[in-house]
Amino acid sequence: MRKRKGSADHDSSFTGTVLEDSSDLKQCHEKTDAAPEPGGPGTEMGRRYRRGGLMWRLKKLLICVLGIYIAIPVIIKVCPSIQAKLVFLNFVRVPYFIDLKRPQDQGLNHTHNFYLQPEEGINIGVWHTVPSVMWREAQEKDAEWYDESFQSSHPVILYLHGNTGTRGGDHRVQLYKVLCSLGYHVVTFDYRGWGDSDGSPSEKVMTSDALFLYQWIRQRIGQKPLYIWGHSLGTGVATNLVRRLCDRGTPPDSLILESPFTNIREEAKSHPFSMVYRYLPGFDWFFLDSIAANDIRFASDENVNHISCPVLILHAEDDTVVPFQLGKKLYDLAAQSKSLRGHKVQFIPFPSSLGYRHKFIYKSPQLPNILSDFLNAPHPHV
Repeated sequence: MRKRKGSADHDSSFTGTVLEDSSDLKQCHEKTDAAPEPGGPGTEMGRRYRRGGLMWRLKKLLICVLGIYIAIPVIIKVCPSIQAKLVFLNFVRVPYFIDLKRPQDQGLNHTHNFYLQPEEGINIGVWHTVPSVMWREAQEKDAEWYDESFQSSHPVILYLHGNTGTRGGDHRVQLYKVLCSLGYHVVTFDYRGWGDSDGSPSEKVMTSDALFLYQWIRQRIGQKPLYIWGHSLGTGVATNLVRRLCDRGTPPDSLILESPFTNIREEAKSHPFSMVYRYLPGFDWFFLDSIAANDIRFASDENVNHISCPVLILHAEDDTVVPFQLGKKLYDLAAQSKSLRGHKVQFIPFPSSLGYRHKFIYKSPQLPNILSDFLNAPHPHV
């Protein structure tokens, strides 16, 4: 009996030991499971690894950005034709889905679309918008009627647009509507390489195309008033054109410059796109000399010394594309020009509070009065 009891006690003791050992084993497993692996995400080594990987990725990104930053001026210097494309931006056609053969789609249902050839094999697209007072009469009329409409007493404005887009750009269309509502014929076109016009752009062909259109209009209107209106890059074309006309002794009746610059070199240096490179050593050599290599100057500051007709300059103070000070500088040069003595030279600034920026001066309710006062004539429809 004692043995049995002892045996039982022994068994009981053994069982307890086994249970205790099992508990220890379980705790051991729990500790083992909870312990992080060396280099795991929860360890200091893992955190250092993650930080190191992030830093390496940031370094690679920085190296890529720096490489692109350095490569761009080098590529432009080696291939200066790229810089010409950046000046003209004729490949940027905004809005994209516009049929230039249908100006009525833009609300210009008294506008005729046609094509002219400044030289053999080159067609340029042209719009002729008649004054609003002729709107009803213009419906369903053919090219001959529009051609004969130039015989009316209404004066004509030849509009020279800037870079990017086409003659159907929205801000341009809105200006046509304002001008034709004031009683003007408006003739505008796309230079070679823009819109649906053939050829490739250059300062020389842009100016020659403008001269061709001017002469084409003059043949149809005789001695009636013909004004030239240039906007942005078109102001450089306009001063080139007017200088040629004045050198020939046949100046236009007036020149209107909206958001003009002094010359393309100063404009390129002031343009927002050049901001990241403006203070780069060799900026002039890389970028500005590349523009000159393409024979692009648009030197309005020189042209005003050869112009002999009234000049009106319109510029918004909040213009970020062509800085206001360039328009003001051009006016100061024009006001001192010997060739412009005896001619009206006027500068109209538009305060920043109006928000007209680079291309919304057409919104000004004062524009009709500004034009009437400058041209010394009431608007033709009045």
